[in-house]
Amino acid sequence: MFDTLIESDPEIRPKKTLFSLTVSILLHSIILIVAIVTPLFFTDTLNPQQLVTYLVAPPPPPPPPPPPPPTTSVKIVRAVKIQPQVPGQLTVPVSIPRQVALIVDEGPPPDAGASAGVVGGVPGGVPGGTLGGVLGGVLGGAPPVVAVAPPPPPPPPKAEVPKVKVPVRIGGKVKAPHIVHRIDPVYPMLARSARIQGSVILEATLTEQGRVADLKFVSGHPLLIQSAMDAARQWQYEPTYLNDVAYPVVLNITVNFVLQ
Repeated sequence: MFDTLIESDPEIRPKKTLFSLTVSILLHSIILIVAIVTPLFFTDTLNPQQLVTYLVAPPPPPPPPPPPPPTTSVKIVRAVKIQPQVPGQLTVPVSIPRQVALIVDEGPPPDAGASAGVVGGVPGGVPGGTLGGVLGGVLGGAPPVVAVAPPPPPPPPKAEVPKVKVPVRIGGKVKAPHIVHRIDPVYPMLARSARIQGSVILEATLTEQGRVADLKFVSGHPLLIQSAMDAARQWQYEPTYLNDVAYPVVLNITVNFVLQ
């Protein structure tokens, strides 16, 4: 094609181009046939065992090396040079000892005769004396016996703290005390205008003398409570005795309100 474009004579170049194309096709066909047919003459059988791959576990790791032998420490003991001691001479020590023994002087043993005394001796005698006394002994014989002071008298007993008497509730064998002085309650004006009447019950604690010490409301109309409590605080009772002893008591007081 390129030759056709370059050459000026178109009649001569097409024949040469067609010839070259034919020769090229023949050569390529021969080379392709030879490449296909040649392996057919050299056949070789494949070994199936070569195509099989065996998977084998890796070998175990080698054992660790044995530990090194323990090092034995060698303790060097220095021989202490003992210097001979010559009686009656002072020798200079070769080395300073690490521990110095302390010598404790316990003193002479106690005299057994001084502690135990002489059999048949007298109190206050001199240690080492003889029975009956000798010249230079204790003047006047045995010294006078010193009188021992008597022990101090025991302290007086502490005064007993009087026990707090628990109030006894009226009932059973304990009878209600008799009232000595009684004051009538003042009728509240509001309750009178509302025509309210009835009874107010109070719980009273009486002292040993029979006086009202504490009051608690139990039941009654609210308009009558304060007037009833004011009157009950002024009441006086006889003392209550248990085994000839005055005791505080707890009892209920009833205050009545009646319209006239």
